[in-house]
Amino acid sequence: PADPAVRDIARRLYAAVRELPIVSPHGHVDPAILLEDQPFADPTSLFIQPDHYVTRLLHSGGVSLDRLGVSEGPLPEDRAREAWRLLCRHWHLLRGTPVRYWFDSELVEIFGIDERPSAENADALYDRIADQLRRPSHRPRALLQRFRIEFMATTDDPADDLSVHAALRDEPGVKTTVVPTFRPDRYLEIGRAGWAEAVQG
Repeated sequence: PADPAVRDIARRLYAAVRELPIVSPHGHVDPAILLEDQPFADPTSLFIQPDHYVTRLLHSGGVSLDRLGVSEGPLPEDRAREAWRLLCRHWHLLRGTPVRYWFDSELVEIFGIDERPSAENADALYDRIADQLRRPSHRPRALLQRFRIEFMATTDDPADDLSVHAALRDEPGVKTTVVPTFRPDRYLEIGRAGWAEAVQG
């Protein structure tokens, strides 16, 4: 806030809660990521492809969704790098948004990067992040502990058999309580391809 008095209140409130554990009642996390605990593939599959806020902002600036790998799995490295370059080249599109605040926080606090992304440093940033993602300190379970997440509700398909949740519950390496919540979107969009099969399933 521009008003110093309001800013002071915000800082006091933050200081009062910053050390508390996190209770996340709604998270777009695939529970299999926590069960398998494999390294994240690359910066693009972590930060761009699954985040519809990021892809919408880039799309609003004329970037086509297929160039970002939307609805695809992890991309080959050349395409993943190109998507990351597109993000860095269009960094200005994030200005003044919560997405920009989240990105700044993630880059600085998790990856130690305090440079503003740009076309010029895109590849160097990609390499620094990719290198850290390969380390044990940046695997899903390590981050879960680092962030002190005590309770997490994942986003699941209503027809999920919950076997992954059962395995997570019995996994001694996961101290966080992870519970399912369902998201019925694909059953509500009758014009979507595969809707009839999903409802019958």
